[in-house]
Amino acid sequence: MNPKLNPLITAKQLGKLSQLKPTLAIVLGSGFQQAIANLDVDTEISYAKLAGFPPVGVSGHAGKLVLGHLGGAPVLVLSGRAHYYEGHEMEQVTFAVRVLAEFGIQDLLLTNAAGGLNRTFRPGDFMVLSDHINLMGTNPLRGPASPKGPRFVDMTRTYDAKLSQLLQKAGKKCKLRLKSGVYLAVSGPSYETPAEIRAFALLGADAVGMSTVPEAIVARQCGLNVAGVSCITNVAAGLGGETLSHAEVLETGERVKNMAALLLNNFAEYYGQNR
Repeated sequence: MNPKLNPLITAKQLGKLSQLKPTLAIVLGSGFQQAIANLDVDTEISYAKLAGFPPVGVSGHAGKLVLGHLGGAPVLVLSGRAHYYEGHEMEQVTFAVRVLAEFGIQDLLLTNAAGGLNRTFRPGDFMVLSDHINLMGTNPLRGPASPKGPRFVDMTRTYDAKLSQLLQKAGKKCKLRLKSGVYLAVSGPSYETPAEIRAFALLGADAVGMSTVPEAIVARQCGLNVAGVSCITNVAAGLGGETLSHAEVLETGERVKNMAALLLNNFAEYYGQNR
């Protein structure tokens, strides 16, 4: 690991900021930033002030870490993420996850915006990740072996059944019928061609995006339990007859932001009750 990227140092920095010691962390992707509004904030800090954290340069990502209570449960929230397509190395993209593990986080909820491949999905739907397909062209574990986890990580059960059940329960509480499916990750930043979308569907993907998978892989190496949920912000290329844009992603995220925030609030509440 790059000596400049020492997750233990950053975790100790966090420990000096707050007395809270949550076991749950949530990464807020596009469409989920409104969850911050429901947070009883204890402390927050910009990524720019956290040793080793890469800058966030994508519209819709705040770029700050917040410690507080959500749904009555202590949580650590990462509001925004760095993406591989921004030019960061995978070690930088996943650095925050290693910090979370050193800080004492045990359970990680990853959220994202995704394009829907499953023809039953509509913009504004939410999908709980049952599995993923990594087509980013690389793996975040590539390189020198980490002293903090196994070299060859078992990915048979990447997404934790108990956490996923809590998500489904949280959805029912707010009368939201959550979908379930396979998330496929590409490197981006260009959107996929219709031919690629047809190929991804044949592989068994239900949604496609440009994040989450690297974080999930590193989280499993670190021994964290992982759950994931996607906001389906658009119909994938060739399925809806329209061209794609990031503005559409942000527009759908804005439309469903309150439901997304309520879903995460309910999830944190149930999480706290089951600890």
